[in-house]
Amino acid sequence: MMRFLVVLLLLFNMTACTTNEQPTGMEDPVDKVPAFGDTFIEGSIGDASTLLPVLASDGSSSQINGLVYSGLVRYDSGLSVTGELAESWELSEDNLTITFHLRKGVKWHDGAPFTSADVLFTYQTYIDPEVPTAYAESFLQVIEAEVPDDYTFRVTYDKPYAPALMSWAFNVLPKHLLEGKDITKSELARRPIGTGPYRFVEWQGGEKIVLEANRDYFEGSPYIKRYVFRIIPDITTQFLELQTGGLDFMNLLPLQYKHQTSTPAFKRLFNKYRYLAFGFTYLGYNLNRPMFMDRRVRQALSFAINKQELVDGVLLGYGKAATGPYKSDTWVYNPEVPRYDYNPEKARQLLAEAGWSDTDNDGILDKNGAAFQFTIVTNQGNDLRSKTGEIIQRRFRQVGVDVQLRIIEWATFLKEFINPGNFDATILGWSTGPEPDQYNIWHSSKTGPRELNFIGYKNPEVDMLLEKGRRIFDQDERKLIYDRFQRILAEDQPYTFLFVGEALPAVASRFYGIKPTAAGIRYNFNQWYVPQGLQKFSR
Repeated sequence: MMRFLVVLLLLFNMTACTTNEQPTGMEDPVDKVPAFGDTFIEGSIGDASTLLPVLASDGSSSQINGLVYSGLVRYDSGLSVTGELAESWELSEDNLTITFHLRKGVKWHDGAPFTSADVLFTYQTYIDPEVPTAYAESFLQVIEAEVPDDYTFRVTYDKPYAPALMSWAFNVLPKHLLEGKDITKSELARRPIGTGPYRFVEWQGGEKIVLEANRDYFEGSPYIKRYVFRIIPDITTQFLELQTGGLDFMNLLPLQYKHQTSTPAFKRLFNKYRYLAFGFTYLGYNLNRPMFMDRRVRQALSFAINKQELVDGVLLGYGKAATGPYKSDTWVYNPEVPRYDYNPEKARQLLAEAGWSDTDNDGILDKNGAAFQFTIVTNQGNDLRSKTGEIIQRRFRQVGVDVQLRIIEWATFLKEFINPGNFDATILGWSTGPEPDQYNIWHSSKTGPRELNFIGYKNPEVDMLLEKGRRIFDQDERKLIYDRFQRILAEDQPYTFLFVGEALPAVASRFYGIKPTAAGIRYNFNQWYVPQGLQKFSR
């Protein structure tokens, strides 16, 4: 996801403790002198799709775009809103107007000056009906955008809009390079130019993306000289690369974290961290398929899944069962929603009520001559999802539902299955954040091509609640609205909410400046460094 929505995508738990395992005998990072240099190599199961944020909708693209581009605001280590390209801002008393005061002296990577005209151009690009973006919604709330001068940007809303401020964490685009051009054909999709801490160097499709430190970055040059994003679709191969020095960072599987990283050699070379991530894994049903239109069927399938089995067997205990789209330790979470604890008898009962029975005694339910059969698709390279699918497949078979599991390469998965709605059911995950507004995922107006409600969920009361929740600033009032929203989702079960997993990253121990906080560990990547005597790469 791109940065402003999935400010959603890269943030973590506000209240959970973050633990890390330091190599034995390692000196405290503050005793080391920060130095410029070295290369940071990260592994990814999937390549980026585009490096124009307005068009990007995948995590790999977002990872790179977040380093190349900047937003007006961002979250800090404590998940409070702080300025980036905006030095400061004022909110009017009626909560309808935000005035941003922009930094002076900021330059694009090609040397051109950054001004408020770039911000206005980016806003206009997002609301342009000819631009195929999934992220226009927040900006369509604006009724007037103006630039009183080169370093002031002002927006006015017709109604209060609670997510307004953080929506301006969007990646600002260079007007001087994109104005008057077809953005879908821009060369910047492959060779981006931003104002962020890293400049683009090269992209070898399916292999790697290389960035280098922006020595003119407005907050000061990052310490790490080069950033390499290596595409390695297989997690096991990634782990081997990590162990042999081909990677400096990867998100470990629970099995790797628990059983394969406790050797003295690994502890000497790497630090491990763990924290409950913002986000959840789910089984989503394509509600345009006739077999899933009856919510009793969806409820039955949820009862047929043993979520604790998934937490214990797939996550090895590094996570919690999910009951909805919010984590249990956040203010918005509703603990009173209907729950779907494992109950195969209840599943069979609901399926019978929905008209499914085994008329030919072959062990598979059928209705009107058609067997209850469907395919779950998920992406290649994510062992947790494939193992989850295998367990669900067995549990469904026990209640008479025949399921096939199909694992698909990431780019093909998005292009040929998810984006066009060409699937029965899918195992995927959403990374979320502190802001509870999930309009883009659940509102019935967001079911079009490349939009985020790709399962086709439509509920008039949910639409009303989502519209109302984003207009109210008082947290107690919002809580009541989102409590009801969660209850309806729990009753409708458009997803079976499976689990919230812990993030389990490993980082090469030569990197210092890592400070685990409520925002995880990546929020201050620009301050990570390798002391001169420990640097591995000279170029």
